[in-house]
Amino acid sequence: MACYISRTLKLPSNKSFFLFGPRQVGKTTLIKKTFSAKTSIFIDLLLSDDYQRYLKKPILLKDEVLAREKKITHIIIDEIQRVPELLNIVHYLIENDSSKPKFVLSGSSARKLKRGQANLLAGRALSYSLYPLNHLELGESFDLEKVFDRGTLPSVYFEEEEDIARQRLQAYCRTYLQEEIRAEALVRNLASFMSFIDFAAEENGNEINYSNIAGDIGVSSNTVKEYFQILEDTLLGFFLLPYAKSKRKRLSKRPKFYWFDTGVQKALANKLTLASVEGQVSYGKSFEHFIIKEVIALADNLCSDFSFSYYRTSSGQEVDLIAKSPAKGVFAIAIKSKDANLKNKDFSGLRSFAEENPKAKLLCCSLAPRRRFEGEILVLPWRELFEELGLFRIIS
Repeated sequence: MACYISRTLKLPSNKSFFLFGPRQVGKTTLIKKTFSAKTSIFIDLLLSDDYQRYLKKPILLKDEVLAREKKITHIIIDEIQRVPELLNIVHYLIENDSSKPKFVLSGSSARKLKRGQANLLAGRALSYSLYPLNHLELGESFDLEKVFDRGTLPSVYFEEEEDIARQRLQAYCRTYLQEEIRAEALVRNLASFMSFIDFAAEENGNEINYSNIAGDIGVSSNTVKEYFQILEDTLLGFFLLPYAKSKRKRLSKRPKFYWFDTGVQKALANKLTLASVEGQVSYGKSFEHFIIKEVIALADNLCSDFSFSYYRTSSGQEVDLIAKSPAKGVFAIAIKSKDANLKNKDFSGLRSFAEENPKAKLLCCSLAPRRRFEGEILVLPWRELFEELGLFRIIS
């Protein structure tokens, strides 16, 4: 990548915080751009020397922080989940070091911290997440079809050679989903987990039927649930839960699961050589995936108060995304990768939702060149959806 890309997430300089995100989304780059090397100690637990030192003797951190030069205001610990015991020392220093150093604690997995009952500092540190690059950050470099085919991991998106970009994605998936999972001992049976990954990649954005997947790979439904939880805890994807408030209609009770990056999902589904072509079913699914992950990531980075779900009735009426905010109200969002060919049936889910939620704002996010109304439904060019939701920041 030729130059640094400014991010929508702004890190505080006067607070201690966690920064979570998958590998290679740019956590270290953002931290180093935000905090000066002259006033920071940087500890990288991916480096064998640092890892071994603190693993054997976590108390070293206390001794080093207390003995630091006065100009050092920030202590940065990268991949904190590798030595969770350091968090007890951080807690002690936050409470007892009169010079009040600020701690920046980054990690690519929250699982070891959550499951190991690590000290998460009980409100003494804020928590942020970093995602792959979004359309605001990419600016004039943004290309929708490229995002569908490659995703937006910085090293992949900006790779000039197509073959090398594919190899980077394949290597990322192989390293993350095999070496990382094995190294962290997150699953007992790696073979069944890798079989599960194949199904999870194909079922991206679909309602999860745990029993069907369990039968196909020969494990229990509870094991499949645990596998999905591993993906969420290692920040490789997220659940979208079904909308639940309906007095008259039977609604779906199954969650959906989306991978954190369109390129990673495509690599895991072994479809990297298949180009995205407008009008095909796969193009529509990629568009839906892109919009949903983009909305959720920007809402998180901009500290909005939105909560998200999807709506589906037993008769098949569906709305791709429900965004609810105490301040802004409820938005029902249909996501359609077309413009002029939109038909009445494309809006049936929105109208079904509106029957019991008459105050909801009905939106259709599309490839339309400009906004228009279809009855009570506002059809929007997809970029304008983010302005409508207030999920927009000028990137300087």
